[in-house]
Amino acid sequence: MKLKNLIAATYAPMKKDTSLNPEIIGAYGDFLHKNKVAGAFINGSTGDFASLTVEERKLMVEAWSQNKPDGFQIINHVGHTSLKVAMDLTTHAANKVDAIAALAPFYFRLNKMEKLVDYCKAIALSAPNLPFYYYHIPDLSGADFRMVDFLDMATQTIPNFAGLKFTKNNLIDYKYCLDFKEKAYDILFGVDEMFISSLPLGAKGWVGSTYNHLAPLYYKIKELFENGDHETAATLQSKAMRFVDCLNDKGGFNGVAKGYMKTLGVDCGPSRFPHATLTDDAYVEISRELDAMGLLPDMSTFK
Repeated sequence: MKLKNLIAATYAPMKKDTSLNPEIIGAYGDFLHKNKVAGAFINGSTGDFASLTVEERKLMVEAWSQNKPDGFQIINHVGHTSLKVAMDLTTHAANKVDAIAALAPFYFRLNKMEKLVDYCKAIALSAPNLPFYYYHIPDLSGADFRMVDFLDMATQTIPNFAGLKFTKNNLIDYKYCLDFKEKAYDILFGVDEMFISSLPLGAKGWVGSTYNHLAPLYYKIKELFENGDHETAATLQSKAMRFVDCLNDKGGFNGVAKGYMKTLGVDCGPSRFPHATLTDDAYVEISRELDAMGLLPDMSTFK
């Protein structure tokens, strides 16, 4: 399996009491699909996996599996501080999703790459018929190894290894990973604010939270860049960066961006602690600010 184009790191929809609201997953998937998003990366950082119970993470898998649009890819993140729990999450999802991903344990942090490979192998072999992706996000996991070295080791020991979700501002390592063994693996770029920087390096697939909100904008950036209009593409990339800054300044991007989905037509509900949940009036003001930046015409829509 080769993953291409935008993959949205999706939110865990919740009711007002912060219990899960899987009933809206069907509409959520249709919304992403209509905006040419190629798939959903569920139960990840954007999906508040660390604030969900194991049963809630399984419920998200079941809801997406039952409501997946045609041609849509579902990648389920199963990483956990407990390897046994991660393996259980993998086994549960084995016949429900298109791929598995896992970040490194993030409390007792790994000090050797061999340990990371062993951890990934145990998870991957819990669903041997599914592609496995390592979720490289060292700013949160603390596992800050050179990924090209990890690829060299993991691809020799994990038979269903498929690639990386590469969420770090290190374009040198990213490029080495892209070119590894003649581009044999999926190296999905995960820094939305640097989307344009990945294009000349040869990126083909991206996973990020702002692809929920701004998919049309990113596809414009890609088209402009490929047509040689790098200056206009860079201007649009700056707008995407300002979108992140605007929502982050209102109380933290994760929670505020989740709440903004209601403005776009998908009510993902409130956020769990420690993320912020704003009032409807606050989102009216945010929309005014985004409109002043010229962003509203390029936002995702149900139309």
